[in-house]
Amino acid sequence: MDADLASLPAQAAGPRAAPWILMYHSVADEEEDPYLLTVSPERFAAQMAWLHRTGRRGVSVRELLAARAAGEDARLVGLTFDDGYADFARHAVPVLREYGFTATAYVVPDLLGTENGWDVEGPRKQLLTVDQVTQLASSGWEIGSHGLGHQALPGLPAEVLARQTRESRRALEELVGGPVTGFCYPYGAIDLPATLAVRDAGYEYACAIQHSELTGRFALPRCYVGDRDGAWRLRAKHGRHRWRDALTGLRHSGVIGRRGGLR
Repeated sequence: MDADLASLPAQAAGPRAAPWILMYHSVADEEEDPYLLTVSPERFAAQMAWLHRTGRRGVSVRELLAARAAGEDARLVGLTFDDGYADFARHAVPVLREYGFTATAYVVPDLLGTENGWDVEGPRKQLLTVDQVTQLASSGWEIGSHGLGHQALPGLPAEVLARQTRESRRALEELVGGPVTGFCYPYGAIDLPATLAVRDAGYEYACAIQHSELTGRFALPRCYVGDRDGAWRLRAKHGRHRWRDALTGLRHSGVIGRRGGLR
């Protein structure tokens, strides 16, 4: 087995459960939501209230991983917002500040100030502007890269992967005036070359979606959150995350084969 393939999952799998990271996109009132990417401001506020009421604290992935390294992440939940929609600043940030939460916004640096042209069938949504991203970063919010052009990475040539990961990081670091250490795969799509390109570009972690054989620091699984998710569904999703994480751990340990059968 290639040394990179053998070592990559082990960087974060280990004996500990993967952190619980929630995946949001847009927080807004929309009549049409064909991709189910939008949570209403009212529902979002209720979800954050539930986290607070159950003794949890929402944090950026940067803060979550730092706390995890110190063994202080027991009641922390990662909060991520993909695509860099302008409604993050308008609707999400005030609620997060109310509870003392933090979060990570993954933005597409070459599309700032435009709209979500990749969502062909969805409503047009404005993206954060350069000034908004700068202000968010200066206020302590983590800004991460979502690549260039919101392009899926699997199957791309090595030189294109390098540009997607390195150039997007460089552009954001120049913009925010500091290090950008987190990456989020567009569409959550990953393969081994994509994860290795992210690692080689100097990021400290990357967020995917599903638990998989690549689960680790450069393919952190996340839990989708939608407008239908109230307290009961969030509890169920947390339980499912723990079950999937346990199953992934068994695969990494060799107890379960790739197709789910016991060895």
